[in-house]
Order: sequence, then C-alpha cells, then structure tokens
Amino acid sequence: MTAAPDAPTRTTATPMGLWRLEWLRLVRTRRLAALLGTFGFFGLTAAPLARWAGELASRVGGSVQIIAPPPVPADAMTSYVSNASQLGLLVFVLVTAGAVTVDARAESAAFLRTRVRRRRDLVVPRLATNAAAGAAAYATGALLAWYGAVLLLGDLPIGPMAAGVVLGALYLPFLAAVAALVATRSASVAVTALATLAVALVSGLVGTLVPDRLARWLPSHLVGSITSLAGGGAVAEVLPAALTTVVATIALSALAVRFAGRREL
Repeated sequence: MTAAPDAPTRTTATPMGLWRLEWLRLVRTRRLAALLGTFGFFGLTAAPLARWAGELASRVGGSVQIIAPPPVPADAMTSYVSNASQLGLLVFVLVTAGAVTVDARAESAAFLRTRVRRRRDLVVPRLATNAAAGAAAYATGALLAWYGAVLLLGDLPIGPMAAGVVLGALYLPFLAAVAALVATRSASVAVTALATLAVALVSGLVGTLVPDRLARWLPSHLVGSITSLAGGGAVAEVLPAALTTVVATIALSALAVRFAGRREL
C-alpha cells in the first residue's frame, strides 16, 4: 500500500510577518517619505516665513503699506501648526485611509482574511504603524520649526515646547483610529478619508461654538497646543484634551478590531 499524500495545509500569516509587511509597505510605497516630506517642509519653512513675513507681504502688496508687528519665536510655531493642521493632516489622512481600508481590493482582502489567525491582525498592524509614522512626522516637523525659531527669532521654553510636541502628536493616532473604524464599514478609500476629515472638521467647528470649559476637552484642542504653550500657556490647559484623545483613540481602535472581526468575506 502506498501512503496517502499529505493533505494540503493553508499557510497563515504570523503577527510578526504582518507588522513587517506593513512597515515595508509604508516605506516602499513612499508613504513614509510623503509624511516626513510634508511635515518636514512645513517645519523648515515655518521660522523663515515668520521672520520675513512682513517683508514678503510688502513686496507682494506693491504700493500698499503693510505694518506688521515684530516677529516673536512663537510665530514660527503658529506658522507650522497652521500649515500642518491643514495640508499636513490631509496627507496623513489620505495615507492612513489607503492603509487601513483592507477591503478596498477584494482579492487581497479575501487572501488576508483567510490567512490571519486573529481578525485583529487585519487592523492593529496597519493602524499602529501608520499612526506612529504620522506622529513621528508631525513631531519631526515641530522640532525643525522649533530649531528654526531659536536660530532666527529667539529662545522658546524647553519644557512647555517638548510637552507641546508630544501633545500635538497625539492627535494623529486619534485620526488614524477614526479612519480604521470607518474602514470596517467601507470598502472605499475615498469614503474613509472623507469621513475622517469630516470628523476632524466637525470637532474643530464644535470647539469654536461651545464654551471654553467644554472646548478644552475636545481632541481638536490639541492641534494648537504647541502654539499655546509657545506663547506662555500652561500645560494643564491642554491635559483635558490629551486625556479625551487617548481614551477616544483606545476606544475607537477597540471598536475597529471588533467590527473587523464581524465583517464577512
């Protein structure tokens, strides 16, 4: 008698392999370069724009006389936050939406879903890797803006500025968690990105409409944390928003994992 051939075995993707895959995807598709380039550019140009904004405006304005107050170091951080909170976050949301929308490609989604041991492995590596990359890119740009401010405009307080960099960076993992949750209900990268941007816009709008005692608890309050602390604000004023953001990020991530496990092929 001949031995029966071994039954075919289905290969499974190990958690370590999925983490490495997501890192390679981030690097080889140049998404990481896009994040670092965007936030880095705004960081490098923040101090020069703040330093010579008046002269540039006068030249562009022609015969119109423009009187601007003398620039201060905090202006560089304001310039960085203004650009990073618009174009920077837009690039981050697009990059993250493309990563966490697992079902954007039906074939690859089916391949992954039949080979992961736990459904959370579909979400966590993508979410965590892109959130960390976004936070690191934001912090890199902020440090460059800080360095430029010291060189061109004057010193900034080290303690509050370091806290501002960390607190401001917390906002990006929150948006990544929002995108991951939306992606469990959508197979469209565009829908995921637009919904995430809508959450950011609505949060910022609500912050301008509600009283300050409530606005300081919103995640969007972290966007201006560097500017506030550079201008002499207290770290305690930003901590409520940081607490809300951390709790919301954990809760949204947990929901994304739970819903991803329920989604059918």
